Amino acid sequence: MSNQTTVTEFLFQEFSNVQELQLLHFAIFLAAYLAALIGNLLVIVVVALDHHLHTPMYFFLLNLSILDLGTISVTVPKSMGNSLWNTGLISYAGCVAQVFLFFFFATANFAFLTIMAYDRYIAICKPLHYETIMNRRACVQMAVSAWVSAIPYSALHTGNTFRLPFCRSNIVNKFFCDVPQLLQLSCSDSYLSEAGILAFSVCLYLSCFVFILVSYVQIFTAVLRIPSEQGQHKAFSTCVPHLIVVSLFLLTGISAYLKPTSSTPSILDLIESVLYAILPPMVNPVIYSMRNKEIKAGLGKVIVCKIFTGKQVSSFFS
Repeated sequence: MSNQTTVTEFLFQEFSNVQELQLLHFAIFLAAYLAALIGNLLVIVVVALDHHLHTPMYFFLLNLSILDLGTISVTVPKSMGNSLWNTGLISYAGCVAQVFLFFFFATANFAFLTIMAYDRYIAICKPLHYETIMNRRACVQMAVSAWVSAIPYSALHTGNTFRLPFCRSNIVNKFFCDVPQLLQLSCSDSYLSEAGILAFSVCLYLSCFVFILVSYVQIFTAVLRIPSEQGQHKAFSTCVPHLIVVSLFLLTGISAYLKPTSSTPSILDLIESVLYAILPPMVNPVIYSMRNKEIKAGLGKVIVCKIFTGKQVSSFFS
């Protein structure tokens, strides 16, 4: 194309042109980021320091908190800096890094949610074989697989997006770089390749969702056969938070990626992007700890016994 230019930076859509409202946006994002930071760090510290929580379920929860911190740290600090300095610019390399890291953390996050469903299935449906199946080596292998498998998937999305020439505009209708909005800026026909990757993504996430769904059908069937009401309550209390987190992840992701992308900027699109990029990492620690007596007790022990007495930290699965 004769008028094609090379894009070296992108410009995010602003929440408002008014300086006071930009500062309000900064304050709200700062509060959300600090809430996510404190909540997830508390989960990580409590699980790491309390040897009673050195079990597979909390080991996977620790990894999930690390991923939530990564997810929100990829997008929110840059957006806060842009609001504070009254700019919406991000370099081409920075945009590539945002897309890759966001997909990496989100994909690994859902992989761990799938693993945690399997962990709950073994714990409730096959309790006598739990320690044999979910041993330390198996847990580490599953965790490493979740982290490593996210790399080629995020590289696939990132490579498919940034191999295209951008010539229509450099304005991203979002507060961070995301694939649907970037594809709108391309002057190339990307529908076939993106349709193939979208179909692959739907199959991948759908297979994980079906696995989680089948696992919980069997879990609830087994729980209803437990004669003790206290036993049923304990089993449900470990499963319900996980189901809420899975539902939140899927609902916000589906609303962001499967609905038609608007060519004109909208405040509703910005709010939607906030919901799926910020809300899950912020509320996940609350969801997991709200009905979890072990984490609450562990937090008290860490504060009272570990920090102030300086006791040595024990290793996982001791």
